[in-house]
Amino acid sequence: MPNQKAAQQAILVVGAGMSGLTAAIEAAEVGREVYIVEKEAFLGGRVAQMNQYFPKLCSPDCGLEINYRRIKTNPRIHILTMAQIVKIDGKEGDYNVSIKVMPRYVNERCTACGECSNACTVEIDNKFNFGLDKVKAAYLPHAFAFPLRYIIDPSLINTENAKEVEKACKYKAIELDMKEKEISINVGAVIWATGWSPYDASKIMFYGAGSYKNVLTNIQFERFASSSGHTKGKIIKPSDGGIVNSVAFVQCAGSRDENHLPYCSRICCLATLKHAMYVREQYPNAEISIFYIDIRALGRFEDFYNKVKQDDKISFIKGKVAKIEEDKATKELTLRVEDQETQRIINKKVDLVVLATGMVPNTAIDKIPAEIQYDENGFIINDPLKTGIYGAGCIKKPADVAVSVQDATNAAMKAIQSTARR
Repeated sequence: MPNQKAAQQAILVVGAGMSGLTAAIEAAEVGREVYIVEKEAFLGGRVAQMNQYFPKLCSPDCGLEINYRRIKTNPRIHILTMAQIVKIDGKEGDYNVSIKVMPRYVNERCTACGECSNACTVEIDNKFNFGLDKVKAAYLPHAFAFPLRYIIDPSLINTENAKEVEKACKYKAIELDMKEKEISINVGAVIWATGWSPYDASKIMFYGAGSYKNVLTNIQFERFASSSGHTKGKIIKPSDGGIVNSVAFVQCAGSRDENHLPYCSRICCLATLKHAMYVREQYPNAEISIFYIDIRALGRFEDFYNKVKQDDKISFIKGKVAKIEEDKATKELTLRVEDQETQRIINKKVDLVVLATGMVPNTAIDKIPAEIQYDENGFIINDPLKTGIYGAGCIKKPADVAVSVQDATNAAMKAIQSTARR
């Protein structure tokens, strides 16, 4: 255990997406002991599930790999996955934090050989692919997972197959009797970077998400386009696996709407421009329609928007989609919308619809167990008079990766200053 002085200068980072990883690395590289607490079994957050970044359309694995390497080589960074904060007591410079750690049923001896998965016969929904396919109940979260270690789903425990899975591991890495545990650490400052969740599109009943097979959300579409996804990167119609001849992208699906999310999530337009390029790469002759209220591509992203807009196969229609209907026989979709520029009602038939759902801060779902201010939408407000606990990234406002990284660096600096005052 660190001595009292070292504990007061330690920093807790909650959440290991790009914001959390950035904050942790920045703090550790100036000499602070850092504890990363992540509720999932792997680091990387939402970025790990993305296919490409905009506007360069490069893989996020590059940025993640650099961060993982910096973590691996820094002994000051301590990682707890499958863990959640239960309680935070104390004050700036002296917080006592209780952490609940869920059992993984696989210990550090795991070499990711996959023999446990080969022996497993039980299947569960693949959470990494948003439930679009199945995975064995003894599984690696994803191919680029860090830590690179398998996990056993609780549904497999206490079954006969669990014993077979245990026997299949020659490294004795399976521990079926692992239990939930609670630990405590003492730190001087806390950075909360738990990120965001997509708005539940099924609440927008007139769009058919969850009911119509060929209606996807933007984050589901990322997994269709990814080579690590369930279709190996092939964009297909979910209803029958057929090719896609026409796609409609529906902007502000639930956003800027007093009945759902009243705010703009800032990145949805850019994500859709990226998705249009995914389709164009695989289907050069596909017809692509983007229905929008306003296209928001500010600053350096305007060039990206202009590039996409020049494509003669991509149509931009200014108008909010009122309703989507499905042909029960063919699964073809019809979008009803008023074109604001021509004042005409359009009934557009397409093979596939992608809904641009907004970003919901996870602090709107799971509050920080400490005295923190929030706005009416659940985003946290950093009070300059209450130092010691700092928000970072998308729990403060909707943001892209670059902005989140900048904000996380700022949070790390504030946390370092908090501990330096002690």
